[in-house]
Amino acid sequence: MSAYAYYPGCSLHGTATEYADSTELVCQALGIELHELDDWNCCGASSAHAVNPWLALGLVGRNLHLAQQTGLHQLLLPCAACFARFKETQHTLRHDPETAAQVAYVVGAEVPTDLDIEPLLAVLSQPAPLAELRAHLLQPLTGLKLAPYYGCLLTRPPDVTHFDDPENPQTLDNLLRLIGAEVVDWPGKTACCGASLALSRPDLVHDLSGQLLSWAEAAGADAIVTVCPMCHSNLDTRQNQIRRAHKGDYHLPIYYITELIGLALGFDPDRLGISRHVTEAATLLAQKLTPVPTPISAPALTSLAEVSHG
Repeated sequence: MSAYAYYPGCSLHGTATEYADSTELVCQALGIELHELDDWNCCGASSAHAVNPWLALGLVGRNLHLAQQTGLHQLLLPCAACFARFKETQHTLRHDPETAAQVAYVVGAEVPTDLDIEPLLAVLSQPAPLAELRAHLLQPLTGLKLAPYYGCLLTRPPDVTHFDDPENPQTLDNLLRLIGAEVVDWPGKTACCGASLALSRPDLVHDLSGQLLSWAEAAGADAIVTVCPMCHSNLDTRQNQIRRAHKGDYHLPIYYITELIGLALGFDPDRLGISRHVTEAATLLAQKLTPVPTPISAPALTSLAEVSHG
């Protein structure tokens, strides 16, 4: 198994527990060992850097120190917003020694700049997890037309994130094809959903997220697939508001990639958290997919991991 220091971020312990549960199930099944940072703190996404840049650097700096304490060189982040903040901080500390020294003083400890900070998509796309996924694919998602949505934070700025193509990324597309889904071509894969403006400028979120829903629907997508809790929240929880604001009639489920990989591996949809979505997401799966005779529940997870890696 490959071992990673793991920073879940605040959303996965709050509004995105389905992302947390499905991430942990899928990672265990695919041989990815997660070591959650002890006593981690919020990274400041997405407002700290706009309000107090030193606070933003210090928040991430402390977490980088905690990651170093695990003894692991690779740090996995499932949240695109957290990933962006960690990479921005690392970039700043690497290129500005004076700032790095001040952040270390504030944190009260050494802040490493050489950790491999990886988004979940990159880790899932490594050769070993891909081989495990191919070997244990129980329920291909044949018949589902999906719009891969990376959002605006995962691939940009490219000289900071160093992940995939900034305008036309393919990592999520390839994972969806691997589990049997049809990937639709659409213009919104790296467009902004409005992110944290949901409270201060909900009208902008309605416009931006509404455009994404319209694009996905026009492309023939059955659903949108994301890797960002903020994107998921805007697109999933606000569809009723967006429909009223734009007089639209779309109803698109919004899935996390880990939920769909979990389904393809045979896990029970409820265990993956699909029933917790605001925009109803289970009916589409029941209509499109052939049910697995005996879905894998949590107690069976250990045996699956043992079969894969024993």
